[in-house]
Amino acid sequence: MGVDPKRVLKLSGIGCSSKSPAYFLSPSHGFNTVHGRMPSVATGAMLANKSMLAIGVSGDGDTGAIGIGQFVHLMRRNLPIIYIIEDNGCYGLTKGQFSPTADVGTKAKNGVVNDLPPIDTCALAIELGASFVARSFSGDKKQLLSVLKAAISHRGTSMIDVISPCVTFNDHEGSTKSYAYVKDHDEELGEISFVPYFEDINVEYDPGQTTAVKMHDGSQLYLRKVAEDYNPSDKMSAVRLLHETAARGEFATGVIYIEPDKDDFIDTLNVVDTPLAFLPTERTRPPKAALDEIMEALR
Repeated sequence: MGVDPKRVLKLSGIGCSSKSPAYFLSPSHGFNTVHGRMPSVATGAMLANKSMLAIGVSGDGDTGAIGIGQFVHLMRRNLPIIYIIEDNGCYGLTKGQFSPTADVGTKAKNGVVNDLPPIDTCALAIELGASFVARSFSGDKKQLLSVLKAAISHRGTSMIDVISPCVTFNDHEGSTKSYAYVKDHDEELGEISFVPYFEDINVEYDPGQTTAVKMHDGSQLYLRKVAEDYNPSDKMSAVRLLHETAARGEFATGVIYIEPDKDDFIDTLNVVDTPLAFLPTERTRPPKAALDEIMEALR
């Protein structure tokens, strides 16, 4: 996709998921933050250098438990970041206790049944203001790859909840986030195709069955819908879809909601064109004459 690895910033919190940045793009920048606090570091980094491509990797505990407050404010600000949740419904580092995304009735490896309702991070992200929200499955490489490509071309918060079965503590019968359960209860919204702006766009679909979304950089996201009346740019339809599939014990996967023209946090703050990290001292520090003038005015 023409992405320079040295322009990529990889961020994570704490948890099994948060080791991911160590495994890809070695020439890029990486920062492993305090548990649940990755959004704050990401916000500061992107305000300092808006030219970076920020990829944040979190987990269902790092996001839904200790980091839920920071997640809420990151979503409502629409910071330009790809925020990936590796969601397995349990705490894999501390022997498999239920996380906030565990479904009611799911059974832990030790036989305990979860009685608490889950947090749906996709529904929460849409409600709070994220401009790109998707869900995928680590066992569906083709779909996940297309979703990630589209997220890279989106300007704003791209929140991707990736159902990622924990092979140690949550891949058994009775778990609703095991490989077998998700494969049997995965309701794909449709086929996803992504065409970067620098490639020839030559995609043919039957009329009335495909929605084409133009990204801010000219790329095209094609969504071939299963349901003819589903509109991924309709916020209410997206939230309704999530509730309806959850009520059936299923997972809606694919691009659930997208708002490609929404201003991101950098635009909202009207930040200067030159990244703040590259501004010279004379542009960021007022000269003594300016300070003297202010002090004189206060007399």
